[in-house]
Amino acid sequence: MVKFVVCFKHPKDSGKFENSYQDFLALVERLPNIQRRQVVHVIGSPQGKADYFRILELYFADAETLQQTLLTPQGQEAGAELARFDVGSVVIYFGDVYEEIRT
Repeated sequence: MVKFVVCFKHPKDSGKFENSYQDFLALVERLPNIQRRQVVHVIGSPQGKADYFRILELYFADAETLQQTLLTPQGQEAGAELARFDVGSVVIYFGDVYEEIRT
């Protein structure tokens, strides 16, 4: 499994951010092949204020499926919406996921 992670830094204008974020989420809802979705509202860190305000994680079966999804018309539209956020306010990365569930 792989994930596509979008980390949003603290916004300068929270109202503008929320409008843009909701528009972006509406487009993400249309993406095919997502197996799992997580939204993290960051509340802090051991050092105090965290670097990020919100984190979105989208999980896919494998890297090929993720790449194919990003190239769909829906993926391109969501990417264009992400580009509307302030420069330097968004960090994006891909990650391999290894998960151990303990009972």
